[in-house]
Formats: sequence, C-alpha cells, structure tokens
Amino acid sequence: MVKEANNLSNTFHGGIHPRYSKEFTKEIPIREVIPGETVTILMQQHIGAPCKPIVKVGDSVLVGQKIGDSEAFVSSPVHSTVSGVVKKIAQVLQPNGSKGEAVVIANDGEYRRLLMETKPLSELTKEEILHLIREAGIVGLGGAGFPTHIKLNPPADKKIDYILINGAECEPYLTSDHRIMLEEPKALINGLEVILTLFPNAQGIIGIEDNKPDAIEMISKAIAGKDRMSVCVMETKYPQGAEKQLIYSATKRKVPSGKLPADIGCIVDNVDTTVAIGKAVLEGIPLLRRIITMSGEMFDQPANYSVPLGVSYRQLIEMSGGHPEEAVKIIHGGPMMGLAMFDYDVPVMKTSSCILLLSEKEAAICQESACIRCGRCTRVCPMNLLPLELDRFARNDDEERFLRYHGLDCIECGSCSYVCPAKRHLVHAIRVKKRALMAKKRA
Repeated sequence: MVKEANNLSNTFHGGIHPRYSKEFTKEIPIREVIPGETVTILMQQHIGAPCKPIVKVGDSVLVGQKIGDSEAFVSSPVHSTVSGVVKKIAQVLQPNGSKGEAVVIANDGEYRRLLMETKPLSELTKEEILHLIREAGIVGLGGAGFPTHIKLNPPADKKIDYILINGAECEPYLTSDHRIMLEEPKALINGLEVILTLFPNAQGIIGIEDNKPDAIEMISKAIAGKDRMSVCVMETKYPQGAEKQLIYSATKRKVPSGKLPADIGCIVDNVDTTVAIGKAVLEGIPLLRRIITMSGEMFDQPANYSVPLGVSYRQLIEMSGGHPEEAVKIIHGGPMMGLAMFDYDVPVMKTSSCILLLSEKEAAICQESACIRCGRCTRVCPMNLLPLELDRFARNDDEERFLRYHGLDCIECGSCSYVCPAKRHLVHAIRVKKRALMAKKRA
C-alpha cells in the first residue's frame, strides 16, 4: 500500500529546501571496497559506554569475530572486518577529532569468516532475536548510533503501533540509503519483517521523500501482498528524515518535549539499520560495513561505497579521485549536520555516512553580523523553537532561560543558520550550550 504525498498531509511545520546536490551519486551503483594492509576498529562506535578489547596483540582473528565488548547496559560490541593478526591496541584519532581506543589488525587477505549461530525466524523467541541484534553490534546507522537492541525493547507499558523505516535521506549530497532501497529491497523487507515479529500488533511504514520515485516504485513492489507494510510518500523538505519530523509526517503523532518516540507508540529505524537487522537475525552476519557517500566537486569519481569498518578515510578519498588539498572544507557527514575534519587519516566507523570535499563555490564561509530580528529562523525551525533567542541565551551563558525556552529540544538540523541573512552561527552556539549542559548533568 502506498500513501501518496501532498503538501498538507505528509510533511511537518517549518523546514527548508536547500540545494540537494544528489546528482553526483544517485545513479551510481554501490561499489565494494577491499581493505588495505590494516584495519583500525574503534572501541566506541555508538552512544553509551565504550567497549573494552577482548583480544590482545598477537591474537589471530576472523571476519565477524567479536573483538570488543562491554558489560554496560547501553553499549554495543564491535567485530573484526578482516581475518589476520592483532597488530596493536592504541589510542587513535577518530572522525570527530577526539582520540579513542582501537584495535589495529593486520589483514592476511584471506577473509576467513565466523558467523553467529541462528535459526529460522519462526523458531526464535523475542529474547533470542534481541540477543542476536545485540551480539551483531547493530546501532542506529542514520545518526547518533544508539544501540538497536535497546530501542527495540521498550518498557512493557509502551504499546508500539508503528515501526517507521526512515528512507527520507533529506540531507544534501547523501544517497547511500537511496541506493540501498534500489539495490537491496528484499534485504530491507526481511529486516522489517524481523522487527514486526517483535511487535505483532504494529504496522510497518517505510517513509520515502517524493524526490525518489524509483525507490518508491521498487519498495512498493517489494511489499506487495504484505498487509502490515506500507510506503508513505512524503514531501521533499529538509529535515524530513529527522525522527520527530518523520513520525509527524507519517502518523500525525507528536513526540512531547522530553519524551521518546516509544512514548507515543512509535519506533524509528534507518534503512541500513533495518538491512543489518535482517542479515544478523536471518544469516548470522554481524554489522561489518557501512555504505558511505563520497561526494562534492573535489572528487573525480564521486560514488557510494560498501566499506568494511576500520578502513581509512584516506583510502576512500584516493579511490574516488579526491583532491583534499584543493578542497575548502572536508566534512564527515552531510553539509547541514556534519562535522568539519582537519585530518582524514581516521577509520570508518558505524556512524560514518558521507565524506564531502567541497569547493569554494560549495562552501562559502561567511562572517557573522548583528541579528536583524527578521524572524526567518523561527519560521523554518521544525521544532517550533526561537533560535534567535536560544542563540542569545547560549552566548550569554543564561542557562535558566535556555532551558525554559526548550533549548535541549533543538535537533541541530541547521535550518536556522541556513536562512539567516546575518549569517549568525545559530546552531553552533546552541549545540555548544547543549553539550555543556549535558556534560554538567552527567558530572
């Protein structure tokens, strides 16, 4: 079943229409990447407690072998993506610029595998399915990397009505989820069937923006005859793929301030996360790779790559004919929510999604000027916040009013900064204040 889009229904308040720049890669099939001589597997590739290495230098490992784990409730194990020998365990630079512990493995080039034990879906209990998802190291692949086995196990008093699969991919340049929907529709549906097994009374909705008609057609055919699955065609608008905005567009339910989607009967998973769930539960394959978009005018061969975790960003840039020395900005992630990088000798991790090499034309760096109180930022804010006021409170360190004006509800989409005629760094100021408040709360 397909729920058609119109401007009055399958969308949300606010939002913007930036240049999407998806033409670089949307027509190019996903390419496989072969790791180099070593891979560097980070011990923290998720929200929560970092893993501890459970191997030591000199140990032999197999593809799919667990090499890091934690006893903490919010955590997710990591696995080797090559067969070979553990070369060292060290602190290394991560894509976000900080340092973290990693296991470096010398690749023997043989790719000998170790699969998890599983059995037919009809024979698995809910607890066994969740255990397989946890042991596979699956986390949210559309954003922050929250452990999926926790998300799919809400408290017993939370009645889940909708499982929403996020195929919006509204961030400019990114086309990895689009390609997955075109190339692996059966794997996506298999993953959704696993999730729906956990929630027998829920409906599965796959949300896709109307600028992807080929994906809409492909997925609609793949779910033909499946009564508990439907495609929701949504208006193309940024940030349509943000969790709360996707939920409202597809169900008209609003997530209250301070609450989670499960509180209103919804769970949201990314397209690639859903594919990973299916492969883990049905085939015993842990999360070993990411589909990464390499895009921007400073690439000779922009493309989407299936990349084993631990491969160097440098290798990917070289494979795509990148010219980082000529780029004005190198971004890890998309242009709206990604982070600028100062070093690309860093490993691919579970939350990697895109590497952008932007030219001066693509990444104009503007100087701030005084706010003219035009209200554009307020009109486009998808969370109905007052970005100009939150910016002022953040810069003045006014914590009380920042919280009273729901500053922690900001999803950091960057829509306010995008439309600001004064080029105020609104989202940056708000993000910094949010991080400071959250750190203070944890202390």
